[in-house]
Amino acid sequence: MRYLVTGAAGFIGYYTAKSLLDAGHEVIGLDNLSDYYDVSLKQARLAQISDRPGFDFHKLDLNDRSAIENLFAQRKPERVIHLAAQAGVRYSIENPHAYIASNINGTLHILEGCRHHGVEHLVFASSSSVYGANTKQPFSVSDNVDHPVSLYAATKKSDELMAHTYAHLYGIPVTGLRFFTVYGPWGRPDMAYFKFTKRILAGEAIDVYNNGRHARDLTYIDDIVNGVVRCSDRIPQADPDWDAAKADPGTSSAPYRIYNIGNSKPVELMDMIAALENAIGVEAKKNFLPMQPGDVLETYADVADLERDVGFSPDTPIETGIANFVAWYRDFYGTSAS
Repeated sequence: MRYLVTGAAGFIGYYTAKSLLDAGHEVIGLDNLSDYYDVSLKQARLAQISDRPGFDFHKLDLNDRSAIENLFAQRKPERVIHLAAQAGVRYSIENPHAYIASNINGTLHILEGCRHHGVEHLVFASSSSVYGANTKQPFSVSDNVDHPVSLYAATKKSDELMAHTYAHLYGIPVTGLRFFTVYGPWGRPDMAYFKFTKRILAGEAIDVYNNGRHARDLTYIDDIVNGVVRCSDRIPQADPDWDAAKADPGTSSAPYRIYNIGNSKPVELMDMIAALENAIGVEAKKNFLPMQPGDVLETYADVADLERDVGFSPDTPIETGIANFVAWYRDFYGTSAS
């Protein structure tokens, strides 16, 4: 099939495009190669797949309405996996306009492309951040998510609302995936495990926020991509049992579905640091600091629906995933193991 993968130079986007190419699909890759983090890392990811048969890359900005319209008209993707976004909770506090341009306007342009060009299924990235001030654990797609604590989270909730509207009005099958913290080789440099690795190898202290009393549903990239691809093959239908009098936010009378995609086994921050120390062979120097604005104490995904519907079953232990990342980091950056 012909897929459009947005954010193809990004962490999850690169792995998704590679997986689809490995399966024999045609992939139209889209990315604007923004400088939110090291562009050379994005270019290096692309270099891994740029010469693959069936891969066609377009450097475009989601906020460029006419360019996105032209791409849909000319390349006519059959399915779309929309992963491009302005990421980062803390960055959204300092640069709010970037999030509206990319995450809201950009998603609207993707929805319009799907609407006017007969796309059979749109899978898009939401985030565990939408759970915001929720404290009930594990987070369920049936929970209310009306109390975000960062603009990033608010834009992701907006994406879900817009996608549902298009599913309802135009019958576009849409699946939203609330990603929980994703890690692994080729990961994002703004993520804690990446920054910790860099600083530990440099002999520098790491900043441990909330005095280490955080937990994240860390999910290895291979497990995530397996779930994304499985979801793309399961085109949602209207739920015949949906009841407007007691509406379930995770499903709908439209062809729309929301899933959590995570490990469902939260890892304490100090345990993640211990896994890094073990893989690197160095004990980290630690600066213990208070909690930062926009942070949440814990993320914990209820993935029962995704397990039932697509057979999602993450099975990579944190020790294995972290060791794989550290090995890649040393190889990519030429950092000695000593």
